[in-house]
Amino acid sequence: MDPHVKPARILWGSPLPPTRSGVADYAMEVLPDLARSATVRVLRPPDWTAPADWPRDLDLVPTDAAARPGEIALLHLGNNPYHLWLLDRLRLEGRTVVVLHDAVLHHLLVESTLGLGDQTAYSSALASAHGRAGQALAAARAVGIEGHLDPFLFPARQVFLDSVNAVCVHSRWAEELIRRELPEVPVGRVGLAVADPGPTYRGAVRARLGLRPDEVVLMHLGFLTPEKGLVEILTGVAAANASGVPVRLVVVGEGRAMETLRRAANSAGVEDCLVVTGWVEAADFPGFPAAADLGIVFRTPSAGETSAAVLRFFACSVPVAVGGVRQFLEWPEPAAPRLTPGPSAAAELARILARVGEPMWADRGTSARRCYEASHRPEQAVRDILAFLSTIA
Repeated sequence: MDPHVKPARILWGSPLPPTRSGVADYAMEVLPDLARSATVRVLRPPDWTAPADWPRDLDLVPTDAAARPGEIALLHLGNNPYHLWLLDRLRLEGRTVVVLHDAVLHHLLVESTLGLGDQTAYSSALASAHGRAGQALAAARAVGIEGHLDPFLFPARQVFLDSVNAVCVHSRWAEELIRRELPEVPVGRVGLAVADPGPTYRGAVRARLGLRPDEVVLMHLGFLTPEKGLVEILTGVAAANASGVPVRLVVVGEGRAMETLRRAANSAGVEDCLVVTGWVEAADFPGFPAAADLGIVFRTPSAGETSAAVLRFFACSVPVAVGGVRQFLEWPEPAAPRLTPGPSAAAELARILARVGEPMWADRGTSARRCYEASHRPEQAVRDILAFLSTIA
């Protein structure tokens, strides 16, 4: 850092470990580098206890600490209740920049209004963000009428972003979206950062998981929900298995759909192909994706998030099959082969699995690693964050 340049002063607000949140993981992968290049104070989430390995040089301050003169509040919003405590800070006086981790915030709106029994606030917010259609949606929900796609059709972004000074996003698609909706608000694009796992030992991780060297390993990372393509994934695995591909599906994580997954695997006749690890501690997790031949991230519908799971595979030189929509199309096809949302996805996945081990497959891994190195290292993300903040300071 240039000794003649005054360091940025940042008040950071986000979920923090041990909260089982992707944004909490992101925080710990970015904060140490950020604190070496800026003056950073970290807001303590409510009812949170610092883990034993909390870095001593990261300054924790009370949940309600106010921003100091010259300090920028850098607040991280995602589409889940872990971010509720930050909402009151969005309208505080001072400079507030939101890092938007999900482009759909309807679930966060529900938690902050209906979750507290406040139908009026929900209706008012949707009317503000989406006009008469939003008001009608709120009225329908009040009498028990709601659809699966409602949150994605009424994302409610403006409810939370209309009073902030600037917004950071992680994809070109999200950048263009926010620029159209909030033309007066500065928008910066910063690659989503994940830690570099360093040298990874594929054979060792496979042996730990009980996987044979000749098996084709498809891996899913993260919290498991029905929206993450369970039917398509299992059908694709069953089709590949039936065609003679020795495929194993490894699910790393936990979630409310885990028992559903096990029952569905049994029904599809691929229960022997399924390996479930449960939650993996942070110290062991970074090298886990190296065991895979192919990752799978197939959430439909998507909340517009830039998937940290995809990037963790890329960092381990593993290509990832992704839903061919929106932000996922920004990655090159060799690193991220596309699955068409809908019934054809299972057949497409089976065809991709059948190609694992072909002479050109190694090139996909090389492409994946290049994607990671291009814009997703923590140190590069820190440089980009500071460069953007300097434009609004």
